[in-house]
Amino acid sequence: MILDLPYILETRRNHALEHATIHLLSRKHPGKRMAGHSNPTGFFLLGDLVTQDIWSAATEAYTRLNSGESGLAIHPGCGTNLATTALLSATFAWFPLRGTRSMLWRLMLVPFALMFAVAGYQLSKPLGPWLQKYVTTEADLGEMKIVDITPVRRGVHRVITR
Repeated sequence: MILDLPYILETRRNHALEHATIHLLSRKHPGKRMAGHSNPTGFFLLGDLVTQDIWSAATEAYTRLNSGESGLAIHPGCGTNLATTALLSATFAWFPLRGTRSMLWRLMLVPFALMFAVAGYQLSKPLGPWLQKYVTTEADLGEMKIVDITPVRRGVHRVITR
């Protein structure tokens, strides 16, 4: 399966660890803004955080994911949710307008397009987390290890895995 190809699987595992780490950091630092970006060799963590706090959170996240707390791999602020919402809402809104050439017809169909967009938005709410769980993250970290966490510049840390 394509999701199990090495680079993709490593990215999905790092994405799960990124989410779990952010969950734990958010509990320790409520209200602090943070974000992440995963790739096959780890993830970047953006936020005004101390390196030692990231080490603690990432290590705990690693342990908890490996002991079966797969829910930590799903995060409501994930780009998967945002992309799913945008794509479904826009596609559903486009559906009643497709093929219309007359501006008058388009104007008359706008209320239907808006209703369809709302339907797409509602459908995206369960679909985004489902896509995270089964496509964009992998909570089973396998043999992955946290190798290092280094500050890149103020507000940016690099979590390196292997």
